[in-house]
Amino acid sequence: MPLLARMITAPLVVDVRRGALAELGTILADRRISTSGRVAIAVGSTYGPTVQKAFEGGLAGADWYSVEGGTINAAVRLVEQVRTKRYDAIVGVGGGTVLDVTKFAAARLGLPMVAVATNLAHDGIASPISTLDNDAGRGSYGVPAPLAVLVDLDLIDQAPERSIRSGIGEILSNLSAIADWEAANRQHGEEIDGLAVSLARTAAQAVLNHPGTVADDDFLVTLAEGLVLSGISMVVAGTSRPSSGACHEISHSIDLLHPQRRGYHGEQVGLGAAFAWFLRGDLDRFHATVDCLQRHALPVRPSDLGFTLEEFNGIVEYAPQTRPGRITILEESGLTPSRISEQVAAFNDHVQARISSSDGAVTPEGVVLD
Repeated sequence: MPLLARMITAPLVVDVRRGALAELGTILADRRISTSGRVAIAVGSTYGPTVQKAFEGGLAGADWYSVEGGTINAAVRLVEQVRTKRYDAIVGVGGGTVLDVTKFAAARLGLPMVAVATNLAHDGIASPISTLDNDAGRGSYGVPAPLAVLVDLDLIDQAPERSIRSGIGEILSNLSAIADWEAANRQHGEEIDGLAVSLARTAAQAVLNHPGTVADDDFLVTLAEGLVLSGISMVVAGTSRPSSGACHEISHSIDLLHPQRRGYHGEQVGLGAAFAWFLRGDLDRFHATVDCLQRHALPVRPSDLGFTLEEFNGIVEYAPQTRPGRITILEESGLTPSRISEQVAAFNDHVQARISSSDGAVTPEGVVLD
């Protein structure tokens, strides 16, 4: 008998709205994640006091742990603290740093993990990957995806606006990553997962075509749901392929070559996606990406990230080394140093021309990008 369906690991709960945090205890009990309330809650220094105050008198069986930094050492430290007691689950409340540390700790301890996101900077909210700093720079570690995901828009409102914009760049880069994956499938026979592609593409298109801004709840819900779908697409694929291509190689290159100057991850991958579309010669996608980045006041030129064209040349040249074996437009283009210099200069000129054609348009948030 043929296999008529496949089992896909997905969150039991995805709750995106205002006041979602207040339902944490109910969700833990109703979904049988923790009927006793014996959970470890990991929080960062930014939101820790706020979250703890919200649960005064509730979740009486919970213990609180502070996460300091997004390093492998911080994750191991959390493991050592939590392993001394018996818990039903571990809850991470915070941004990407806290969630990545908590996911790693949950994997090491064999505990189900619940993610409560306090910003929308990247698609790690529901992904099976923890990105942590280590002695070699930065590494990605495979972990089980969260069992439940809560995004409280009241907490999102308190996050730096720049971090929310970063999530827009992150989700837009899916389209470029998919193009890399599809090209690798056509040209090299690399296996591709159509469901993973559909999830990642749908999430990106929803944000790309949404007319709202980070000041609108409807847009924030679309962005949050898109980031969750992007994470699930990686679960489906069993790889980061549906959301990581040349765009992410460029970001990893910045992280490794210029660790003290790196920006938000989503800012870097958004610009990386625009550059990848330009390399492919797909000007329609290039223009759509640049227009969306510009509209949301995200970086569109190397100088917007604080890099000269010469520095960006070096970033592009090193980028393929960050993901050995992954085929993207960077590897396929056969870029020599002189060719990189030509392409980066042309890319910068085309971006500038696109900005100028919109008369130095002011973004909805009032930031002039010209």
